Amino acid sequence: MSSDFSNDPFARLRQSDTRVAAPSSPPMELEYRGEQGPLFWLALKTALLTLVTLGFYRFWAKTRIRKYFWSATAPGGDPMEYTGNGLEKLLGFLIAVAFLAIYLGLFQVLLSFVGMSVLSGGDGPEARAMQVLLGQATLLAVIPFIFYAQYRARRYILSRTRWRGVRFGVDAAAWGYVWRAIVHSIITILSLGLLLPRQTFWLEKYKIDRTWYGNTKFVQGGKWTNLYPAMKHYFIAAALIVGPGLLVVLQDQFVWLFFTFIGAAWFYYAFAYYRVESFRILGDQKRLGDRVGFITAPRAAKVFWTYVLGALLASTCAGLVFSAFSLVASNFMGLTTLDLLALGDQLFDPNNLSVAFFFGAALFVIGYIAMLLSYGVFGIIFVSQPVLEHYVVETKILNSDALDDIQQRSRDEMVEAEGFADALDVGAAI
Repeated sequence: MSSDFSNDPFARLRQSDTRVAAPSSPPMELEYRGEQGPLFWLALKTALLTLVTLGFYRFWAKTRIRKYFWSATAPGGDPMEYTGNGLEKLLGFLIAVAFLAIYLGLFQVLLSFVGMSVLSGGDGPEARAMQVLLGQATLLAVIPFIFYAQYRARRYILSRTRWRGVRFGVDAAAWGYVWRAIVHSIITILSLGLLLPRQTFWLEKYKIDRTWYGNTKFVQGGKWTNLYPAMKHYFIAAALIVGPGLLVVLQDQFVWLFFTFIGAAWFYYAFAYYRVESFRILGDQKRLGDRVGFITAPRAAKVFWTYVLGALLASTCAGLVFSAFSLVASNFMGLTTLDLLALGDQLFDPNNLSVAFFFGAALFVIGYIAMLLSYGVFGIIFVSQPVLEHYVVETKILNSDALDDIQQRSRDEMVEAEGFADALDVGAAI
């Protein structure tokens, strides 16, 4: 017995009982078995095929990368399985593009009609302001489909994910997510970001409460106010911007702007910290059925610096690739790289044109494309895989014995797959 209890007979009454029932089995560890070498060659091969096919192969490329990541993730030693295919993604993309083309076309016709009706009376300040507003209306018209695409992409990915032969699934409730996401976004904007935890929690709860593993449903527990500790770096960044900014205005001492720059840079870390900490907090409060729980412990600093240093390393490698092509191309053209920059339009003088010149120019174009391609490949190696590995190994499953009682669910058929996500470029993440 501790000295606190022996010296104070009322101490035990003031203690909060934090004991919980012991789990029926040790926490299940999650393993990550991916390696840089095999992933690099896979990413390079699929990127080259995407380039050769003018982007047509990208649906199969994303599928093959995803299959690799899924098979490298092994909860309890059993690898996960991704059963999606590129043809589903291609057909979904074509359906989404056709729908969006018709929808946006009709919307533009409506805008033109409204513009002619409303703005035909003059070209004053009000008319010009209305023109700007109507010009941004197309973006507003696409926003609901961005949220729709996010939900549908998640539903497709989970419906094509299996573990131990049992499928995951998500209820068909995309439009319910759309209007909730719009309303919560408006509330967050009007509150100047102070109600961001409310938006994060309720949208996550909407998705998790409609997610299944086999015939067992996930549940998101907790309260949205639990996410406020994840906001602390946002508050620090805001204080570094607002406080010195007021001093600049009141005292005309621009030296305080230095701190505003620090605050602006701090927002980048605040964003990463919030994403990781909110994932950890919400992850610890998720349940599968009545018995299975989770422990998540990703570290925000590690994720942030992996992104920063990984992006710098990927940029450096991509720059070296372009430099190599540039060196060879300039030699064929009989010029140095500085000469190319100095000549400008004179570079294409008829006196300078030759077969070697055109060959060198082609190498420059190929080098630029190779730079973009290699940046994507090195980004997967230096950013995507390390971040995924960190999240996987820092997650544990509680009461994993209860997973043996879960039975299979029927397969979800989704005609458009991730089509809207690909068409709107919101499904690029693995």
